[in-house]
Amino acid sequence: MRGNNAYNLYQQNSVSVESPAKLIEMLYEGILRFSAQAKRYIEAEDIEKKIYYINRTTDIFTELLNTLDYDKGGDVAVYLTGLYTHQIKLLTQANVTNDTTKVDTVINVAKGLLEAWREINQDELAR
Repeated sequence: MRGNNAYNLYQQNSVSVESPAKLIEMLYEGILRFSAQAKRYIEAEDIEKKIYYINRTTDIFTELLNTLDYDKGGDVAVYLTGLYTHQIKLLTQANVTNDTTKVDTVINVAKGLLEAWREINQDELAR
């Protein structure tokens, strides 16, 4: 999965993406889905599935990092770089220590990002 661009993350699932704003919304939703699964498999002590879902979540954060536009985004892009990087660090720690509280933090951050994204892009997402 690593190295694929954001569009390919969803194209493989035959999802039509109408706009860049919709794609980012879908990526945040993917983070929520995959991190919830990672937490579930940490609790179930299923190492293989835990690693799979942590890696999927990390892949999305990596893709979000790769799509940041520092020219247009300025300070927001710099802030998001730090935020996304920290979430990847938390996921790595959760993977090593099986600490679901770190996954909960990632879920809460992703919920906040998704809500803010929807608010900022409500006109484009409504199309």
